[in-house]
Amino acid sequence: MNYIIIRTIAILIASYITHVGVPIVFSIQTGWIALLVALVLAVINHTIKPIIDIVTMPINFFTLGTFSLVINGLIILLASYTVSGFVIPSFLMAVYFSVVLSILNWVLHIFE
Repeated sequence: MNYIIIRTIAILIASYITHVGVPIVFSIQTGWIALLVALVLAVINHTIKPIIDIVTMPINFFTLGTFSLVINGLIILLASYTVSGFVIPSFLMAVYFSVVLSILNWVLHIFE
């Protein structure tokens, strides 16, 4: 449970950093929508993503892990379609957001 809370906070911080740094990446209408997006992404990452990672393990192996950026981008697009008020204009912007999120998660795991 603590993992989901920490992951949700990390996603919320990454959303804020990405939205302030490059506002054309995505659009979030309110702070509550940002929190809802963080919760949806945390739940998707905790439930659906492990299954997708197992299925795509051979592709991920041959691409030396870079295919995981595509998977993360698709998961972020899924969250964009799920939550109204959270709009990502393109797949490339979703991948950019996933890179920022991955860097922030890496930093958080260093201090764990």
